[in-house]
Amino acid sequence: MIKEIDLILEQFHSELEQQKTLAETANLKAKYLGKNGLLSALMKNLKELSDEEKKQLGQKSNSAKSVIEKALQQKMNQLEIDQMNQKLQAQAVDFSLRDSLFDRGLNRGGIHPVHSVQREVEDIFLSMGFEVLDGPYIEDSFHNFEALNIPADHPARDMQDTFWFADHQHLLRTHTSTIQVRGMQSRKPPFKFIGPGKVFRCERTDATHEMVFHQLEGMMVAEDLSVANLIYFMKTLLAEIFQKEMEVRLRPGYFPFVEPGFELDIRWKKPDPKKSEQRHSGWLELLPCGMVHPNVLQAGGIDPQKYKGFAFGLGLDRLVMVRHQIDDIRHTHSGDLRFNSQFSL
Repeated sequence: MIKEIDLILEQFHSELEQQKTLAETANLKAKYLGKNGLLSALMKNLKELSDEEKKQLGQKSNSAKSVIEKALQQKMNQLEIDQMNQKLQAQAVDFSLRDSLFDRGLNRGGIHPVHSVQREVEDIFLSMGFEVLDGPYIEDSFHNFEALNIPADHPARDMQDTFWFADHQHLLRTHTSTIQVRGMQSRKPPFKFIGPGKVFRCERTDATHEMVFHQLEGMMVAEDLSVANLIYFMKTLLAEIFQKEMEVRLRPGYFPFVEPGFELDIRWKKPDPKKSEQRHSGWLELLPCGMVHPNVLQAGGIDPQKYKGFAFGLGLDRLVMVRHQIDDIRHTHSGDLRFNSQFSL
């Protein structure tokens, strides 16, 4: 009977090679391993054997069953891969025909202008030795407010400015300064990093304000830093972004997490399709910045007596508006293909 098992195995391997589909392979499994399969039928004769023969036949049968199961699984896996490859081949596009496909109306893809500018700014900061960090959209009150020297009675806590959750402890982050707090808590000075991302404000929308927009905030902490270091990095950043010296102005600005604080504005030319040369249409608030408040350094686990720091925030959506001379920030969030198609590859 042991020889019969060897013959069954030989027959199985011969038939397995001929299987072309998953259904055929499943039928083969039933033929050999099913309740009424060849191996099961052979084992019905165990009662006629001695104990030693039963032991030998049982071991041989179990070994044969294991070999058959493994071979069947490998065959079915290979057939599944073959079927998938056939489907992919049937759907494949010949990219050597790209130009003719575009001529027939196949749209080109592209990167959204906000994401494109974000990548560009990240590369500029990476070249200056900054890290790029990320953080959660849903924040707690400490990281979004208290750690940034914003007490409970500050106007930023007003429900008109913040999207709070029902527990009144969690919110959609109102700035990417939360990334700075987490960055300070996980590092030892000196360090410098940026934190780009989406933020949320409960406010009216107009041509230069949105409820959801993109910020990029950064921080540098070391010994003996001053406002001069801040100005140097900001001028370097703007020159790299616009590939020219931009006309800027600094105004005193109040932000609870920096002292002193500044507003950096750039001269903005609003697009006018009727004129070849765009007219100056005012100053565009672009880059709030300042020296990090000692309370913020302390909340981040840093000794404010030993270390100083500067921080800055950049509105990526407004930067896109200046770069591409877009007159309404709401276009960047509209999802309108007429707008997006202007930036296709």
